Amino acid sequence: MTHTPLRLCVLDVDGTLVDSIHNIVAAMEMASGVHGIVCPPPERCRRVVGLELVEAVATLFPEHEDALHRRVAESYKQAFQTLRARPDHVEHLYPGALEALDALEEAGVILGIATGKSRRGVAAMIERHGLEGRFLTIQTADDNPGKPHPGMLQRAMVEVGAEPGNTVMVGDTSFDMKMARAAGTGALGVAWGYHPVVELKEAGAHVVIDAYATLTDAAAGVWTQIGGTGQCA
Repeated sequence: MTHTPLRLCVLDVDGTLVDSIHNIVAAMEMASGVHGIVCPPPERCRRVVGLELVEAVATLFPEHEDALHRRVAESYKQAFQTLRARPDHVEHLYPGALEALDALEEAGVILGIATGKSRRGVAAMIERHGLEGRFLTIQTADDNPGKPHPGMLQRAMVEVGAEPGNTVMVGDTSFDMKMARAAGTGALGVAWGYHPVVELKEAGAHVVIDAYATLTDAAAGVWTQIGGTGQCA
């Protein structure tokens, strides 16, 4: 009897599962205003999505000291909570995301999350979109080194018992792709997020998809490419 190895698909959140850049920019503008500094334009904010929060703030405001970076990060958390509590708060799932999760689960793939979003933010996203019970492992920067350090993926694999050759990271930023490569897993980029496709490829993406409808087949192809099972049906 042939044993099919456990396959793990770990997804990023912001820019991969949900489109949240409008809330990220709004929260950063609010946090900057609290401390009397000017928030960079939205395009620069997009560049740091996925990083651990203090590192993201430091990247946006390199001219300021670490103590201010940490204060701005705390103000950002408070601002995001305020935005999340508003009745008009919205972070849409990208088209086809639910169907892709269904297809992966039907193929026997274990699902996980690895994100720079806070654990509280992930919990709110899961509740809002009815995704309870879908992700067997959830890794955030609250509990791990920030991306592109491989710690989130390494911990996810340990928690579910998966090997790097049968694990794929799905994300929209170069940080996701570098994390995957550092962990020895597949690196699957998505074209609809916050970093250009060329940067995903330069950061080590094995493949970049432009629609969720192709995710299951693309993951199978990546597993074959990196020496995993390749079986996803």
